[in-house]
Amino acid sequence: MESTDDTSPFLQFWASLDVIPLDEVVRIVIIITVALIAHIVVSKIIRSFVHRTIVKAPAKQKANRSKLENSDDIVDQQLEERTVQRAQAFGTLLRSMAVIIIWTIAGITILAIIGINVTPILASAGVAGVVIGFGAQTLVADYLAGISMIFEDQLGIGDVVDTGQVLGVVEEVALRYTRIRDFYGTVWYIRNGQMQFVANQSQGWTYVLVDMQVAFDTDLNRLRDVVNAEGKRLLEEKGPHGDLLEAPFFGGVEAVAGDAVTVRVMGRIRPPNQFAVIREVRGAMKAAFDAHGIDVPQQIIQIDEMPRRSAGPTLDS
Repeated sequence: MESTDDTSPFLQFWASLDVIPLDEVVRIVIIITVALIAHIVVSKIIRSFVHRTIVKAPAKQKANRSKLENSDDIVDQQLEERTVQRAQAFGTLLRSMAVIIIWTIAGITILAIIGINVTPILASAGVAGVVIGFGAQTLVADYLAGISMIFEDQLGIGDVVDTGQVLGVVEEVALRYTRIRDFYGTVWYIRNGQMQFVANQSQGWTYVLVDMQVAFDTDLNRLRDVVNAEGKRLLEEKGPHGDLLEAPFFGGVEAVAGDAVTVRVMGRIRPPNQFAVIREVRGAMKAAFDAHGIDVPQQIIQIDEMPRRSAGPTLDS
């Protein structure tokens, strides 16, 4: 018959439970219940605050921008109005901090009720923090980088960013990682400490850059007039508070080849719908080229008929 080891930690813990008075068990249950309720209530309050901010922000921002006519003033106003992105990012940060604080306090209180002296635990927290810091430097770096990105407003929910690893839309900004969905629909989880830079295409304004090829003998002065006129038409059609911050204009010649000249159309636009605006501008310029008889280069492939060989002796013969 195998003997039972009465000194095992499991049996000691089980024995300690037998001596816990009923009133202490009730107190522990109450603490856990209060912590759970606090967790749910605080999370709902943060979500409600974020939701109200997101709902009210667009109308308020639109009213503020309606008083502005200059494109530079509109851009400055937009940089100050990143309310939605900041609210969502701060909501994630506050929920994480609330969970950690609530359950840490609940855990320490329960240990004190059971009879475990928490003073040495609190006193050794600093030493343990140093040890954990050396053992989990990458984790600490991720948390610090996440906090810095949120407070410095480097990116927010809904921003189009390029992190070096992926170009896509930010869906979640957590303390340890950032979730980005690229334009192929793939979801990327990138540790915050690994992002050496963040190229944000959704802050203030960005450029529409459209390169189009025309025939080599095209009159560039006439082409410039057509592009500028079509750009002004697009701006007037959308209005000063649409996606276009200025009329797309003729930017110049980008490349010259033997059969084509590549010209650039450019102008400032408002994110985050820049990709849809670029497609619209490209289509409008193509229609304007067709209407004014501006030809695109055409590749002509000439196939010469090879002279036939004279019939000669074959292997069969």
